[in-house]
Amino acid sequence: MKKITALSFFIATLFTLNASAQQESIIPDVNYVLLDKYIAAAKAYFPRRKVLTLQEQIAKTTITTATLSYLDLFSASYFWRPGDKTAISDPSNPTLNPYIFNGVQVGIGINIGTYASKPVAVRRAKLEYKVAQLQAQDYELVLVKDVRQRYYNYIQALALLKVRTQANQDNASVAANARIKFERGEIQLDSYNGARLMVSESNIRQIETELLYLNAKDALEEIIGKKLSDIK
Repeated sequence: MKKITALSFFIATLFTLNASAQQESIIPDVNYVLLDKYIAAAKAYFPRRKVLTLQEQIAKTTITTATLSYLDLFSASYFWRPGDKTAISDPSNPTLNPYIFNGVQVGIGINIGTYASKPVAVRRAKLEYKVAQLQAQDYELVLVKDVRQRYYNYIQALALLKVRTQANQDNASVAANARIKFERGEIQLDSYNGARLMVSESNIRQIETELLYLNAKDALEEIIGKKLSDIK
């Protein structure tokens, strides 16, 4: 019976694997509706986004505080004296009253020295609030970009895993077929050993691809704060 050479065997094997494990593009696998849900989840969950939101709220309340501080310019005081009593006891004239007015006396003072600083404080509070808004907006752009990148990495890893799994199955099938042919004497030992080596290398690449997929999945779940299975 005619024996198959090692070169012919591997050419046939590579042709079979390329035909069965081919994926032309991952673009059709991208689900933009789901991606928008991931972005919304990241905005609601990610701690740094929450911190910037709180800082923005704090800066906004600073404006109110600075505006109300205009009231600090004024100070009020009052003095109350019963009309039926003298302020100072005078034995020669016990009815003497040194005060012109009795009862409650109110006074209002204005601190002119701090007047000029108030508009500056209000303006600074408004600027700090604007800076906090811009920082939050800037990070939101960064966050959206990060979610998109992690999602695309996840889609890529998933596609690679599908291709590698199919290729691994094909390699195992080829190796099993090579064993049968070798036992029948139809191929030489080097061809059979080459098929076994191909399976070992394919298994290693399968494990590496699975690890790549798991890392990509974990990275995406980390930023959105939920399991992918929880977001539909």
